[in-house]
Amino acid sequence: MRRSLSALLRLVVLISLFSCATASAQLPAEEVGTAELPPPRDSWLMVRAFTDGNYIFDAEDGQMQGLVPHHLYTPALVTVPERGEIYHVDSFLTRRELGERNDVLMVVDLKTLTTKAEIDIPDKAAALPHRGHIALLGDDRHLVVYNLTPAQSVSVVDVIDREFDGEIATPGCAVSLPVEQRAFLMICADGALQLIELDADGKELRRDRSEPFFLPDQDPVFALNILTADGWLLISHDGLAYRVAVEKGRVSVSEPKDLLDTADHEQQWRPGGEQPFSVHRPSNRMYVLMHQGGVDTHAQPGAEVWVYDLESMRRVQRMLLEAAAMHLLVSQQEEPRLYVLGVDARLRIFDGRQLRLLRIIDQLGAWPGMLQLLARHD
Repeated sequence: MRRSLSALLRLVVLISLFSCATASAQLPAEEVGTAELPPPRDSWLMVRAFTDGNYIFDAEDGQMQGLVPHHLYTPALVTVPERGEIYHVDSFLTRRELGERNDVLMVVDLKTLTTKAEIDIPDKAAALPHRGHIALLGDDRHLVVYNLTPAQSVSVVDVIDREFDGEIATPGCAVSLPVEQRAFLMICADGALQLIELDADGKELRRDRSEPFFLPDQDPVFALNILTADGWLLISHDGLAYRVAVEKGRVSVSEPKDLLDTADHEQQWRPGGEQPFSVHRPSNRMYVLMHQGGVDTHAQPGAEVWVYDLESMRRVQRMLLEAAAMHLLVSQQEEPRLYVLGVDARLRIFDGRQLRLLRIIDQLGAWPGMLQLLARHD
């Protein structure tokens, strides 16, 4: 009986091996290569997955187009579609979370999402997933990276010649808001703005500083800044909006306008979230995540989206969200699309004018977060 069972088992194994060999012989040879993305559309956006990178989706059909992989602590990306390049910072450690550190600016091919170049920079880049921590200036050549070690500074990189141009100390000032040709603003801890202008070689040429216009210990402005058609918009935790621009080399800050009326303040409405503001520049409308809460609740998710006309700073629409959200972004198409990332890890896409839900994208990677357009600034 044992001999018969053993013979039967051998027969089964031989048949299985023969079947596998036959099936393998019938499979066509796999072709290995690199696929290319088509030119980016205005409907494309990126969703940062904490452990994976930035997933690229087409909001029109919800399909994923590709992935820009990066290190766990990489800050935001700068994309230049007309040049076909993406820029982002990576910090590499010799023993994963330990060991010698090496920071580089990565140049990624937008067609293949593969690395084209690596530019060594000081090992000081702030490991924060914030859009304002990396910025391409108006000359399309110089890019600045915010450093925090804990001393504050920026690294200047020439992305055309692929070289590090130098480091500029910026004590007490953070994030970068590009203005004019080769200049950028920074928000400072005393409530002022600092302007730094570079020369053609990426070296500091001059500085200017505004008078303090907000009280950091009472009503600070959000570090997330909004690019408008004629400058930048800074919004405080209590809902005060400041228009910022550079005029003839000098920093200009408007008188604040309150986004909230008396009833809103009484009901304790205020902006909040990690990415609570976005502006559709063609229509001059701003979208804001709003929640009800007291002082220092600016990091709470928004329960509603409020839409403002930027000319009058008056609310023109209001939408209750199905799920509270930490991230909001609007496309720059003529017919805008509003992207809202809920705390339920679902990306809801709305018609930006009617606030009508169009579709939901569920598969966003692990711990999805910051939303970006494929543009220099969004």
